Amino acid sequence: MRQQSFALLGTGLVAPFHAQAIANSNKCNLVAVADVNEERRNAFAEEYGCKAYTGLDDILSDDTIDIVNVLTPNHLHFEAVQQIADSGKHILVEKPPAMSLHEVDEMIRVTNENGVKLGIVLQCRVRPAIQVLRKAISQNRFGKVLQADAYMKWFRSSEYYHRDPWRSSRKSGAGVTIQHAFHYLDLLCYLAGPVENVYARMKNMAHPDVELEDSLVAFLDFKNGAQGVVEASTALWPGTDIRIELNGTDGTAIIVGERIAAWDFRTKLDEDDEIRKIGSAEVATAATGPADFSYGDHQIVIEDMVDAINDDRDPVIPAISTRDTLEAALAMYQSARKKCAIHLPLQDENSVWD
Repeated sequence: MRQQSFALLGTGLVAPFHAQAIANSNKCNLVAVADVNEERRNAFAEEYGCKAYTGLDDILSDDTIDIVNVLTPNHLHFEAVQQIADSGKHILVEKPPAMSLHEVDEMIRVTNENGVKLGIVLQCRVRPAIQVLRKAISQNRFGKVLQADAYMKWFRSSEYYHRDPWRSSRKSGAGVTIQHAFHYLDLLCYLAGPVENVYARMKNMAHPDVELEDSLVAFLDFKNGAQGVVEASTALWPGTDIRIELNGTDGTAIIVGERIAAWDFRTKLDEDDEIRKIGSAEVATAATGPADFSYGDHQIVIEDMVDAINDDRDPVIPAISTRDTLEAALAMYQSARKKCAIHLPLQDENSVWD
């Protein structure tokens, strides 16, 4: 197995989780980091024993780097991916993949054209609890899926929104919908399939010093006939674990944090008792703070990218698989602004960030 060399573009809040995942893997090594903030990049490079670069051009000029993890503010993902793809390096991008469907489509096109891999870091998908739930769906254990819901009742202080300028900028991809709830909307799309209709309401309930939504309530109709709810907030002190619920005619499963909280089906299997033991309440999942989680899920995604390159296959979370999630999130913004339901496919996506 060939070890792959990584660079991190950006040394902000999520970068240490990528760096720790790489450091703890025998499949990877961290060559360099780049950031416009000199003090931050130098401190980061010293801590993780790698090169400190001033920007993307330095990374692209380094022939020892195989994969670039794009950890920039959300609105900068698109341009970075285009440049990296043209250089022939493989790419992992933090969620959301981009700010528009057009950008995602172009990212897919340019990476395919250059023969490089493009994966998206939506690491919650790889959690064991999510994987057994998805398997149960494929086995038709739920019967007809009727309801798919996500509840994210978190807390973030005002300091969080001012840690970096982009975190309080809606056009930069901040706000609870695109920055936080995107993970859990993605799980609903991953499990229940694409969304057909969206009706959303957004408010700023506890952060009056920033001009974006900190709370979302959205009602979803899925193409398979199921309905769903997304409730997401960063206003609710002290914050509680994420909750994913899936209900069908023949079964119910509930995930709280990263653990199975309910697992009940009309048809019982011998493996059910072991499935009910998956996860632990001791594992933090970011409810109470932006860095309160483990790097373990990131390591699975990062190591899979190495395997995908070595085996010449798609990464575990290819960009095309996240397009439906982005479309539903953009529709939420459009619905909240127009105060009406939005039917997909999305029309006039360029107006979403106006």
